[in-house]
Amino acid sequence: MRKLEFRHKKNKPWYYAKAVSRELIPQVIIRFDKTRQLAKAASLDDAVLRSRVNYYNQIEPCDLPNESSIRLADLKIPQRSRAYYFDTYEYTRYFDQQLRAAFLFGDITHVPDVPSIVKSRPIFGNNRNSVFLNLDKARHFNFINDPTAFRKKRNMLVGRAVVHQAHRIRFYEMYFHHPLCNLGQINNDMNTQWYTPRMTIREHLRYKFILCIEGHDVATNLKWVMSSNSIAVMPRPRYETWFREGTLRPNVHFIEIRDDYSDLEEKLDYYIQHPEEADAIIENAHAYINTFRNKVEEDVVSLLVLEKYFHQTGQIDSKYQPYFS
Repeated sequence: MRKLEFRHKKNKPWYYAKAVSRELIPQVIIRFDKTRQLAKAASLDDAVLRSRVNYYNQIEPCDLPNESSIRLADLKIPQRSRAYYFDTYEYTRYFDQQLRAAFLFGDITHVPDVPSIVKSRPIFGNNRNSVFLNLDKARHFNFINDPTAFRKKRNMLVGRAVVHQAHRIRFYEMYFHHPLCNLGQINNDMNTQWYTPRMTIREHLRYKFILCIEGHDVATNLKWVMSSNSIAVMPRPRYETWFREGTLRPNVHFIEIRDDYSDLEEKLDYYIQHPEEADAIIENAHAYINTFRNKVEEDVVSLLVLEKYFHQTGQIDSKYQPYFS
């Protein structure tokens, strides 16, 4: 029955039904609708739109080599990464299908040589060629409603994760048996001494602190944790997505621990003893989450990110240039 609990999960069958239905709409209708969609920008804050578009898409005018790109018309549903395709097509369908773009699907932790549409990128260094769309969002962009106040939760850190990477193994070696931690490894192919059954999101919400250590790229659970009345605990992130993890402020939006994890107990004890400061972090996290809840804004920003991509690569002359600087 636990596997059937959808209270805090997106309805993936409905997600895929909507995604497949988009494929059935004739291109002539979709292309006409682009103007109507972008006209909604007039109802939004210009400064916010410019800030978001230019955060997600930082490329300068350049040429896009044909050998590194494909026509939008040639973007097909892969055997794997179907969600990446559906989330891309949700917005590329509004554009001339002869336009070209480079796409890198999956957990991308490097910066490509040519401007490419990605889900994730490194936060630090020159990441200009990594252009964001909100990809695999049914898995990553999951916001919840948490009815339990922070002060009524258990004074512990909870974490369930696939533990393959060296940095996650190090954390579990240090804290698996710690009395302030309830940790579990949900894969049983290695380190089986840590294997523990999965927990539902509702079960996580019984705890004041939830571990959000990065995996291959970002921590998948960070969005729903920040929308809860528990607090994300993690080192400063190294990778980011549409969620703009690079703009999160330590001890304002999440509890920061050192990269070597040595101050975990100190940080947990501090916020247990100072619940008013914990409440402030939760309030700030909720305010941050709310910046992603406006579907109209999400759609307009996504279309403008692509519009800027095609403009900056010399394929179109866009009338939306005021949003690109």
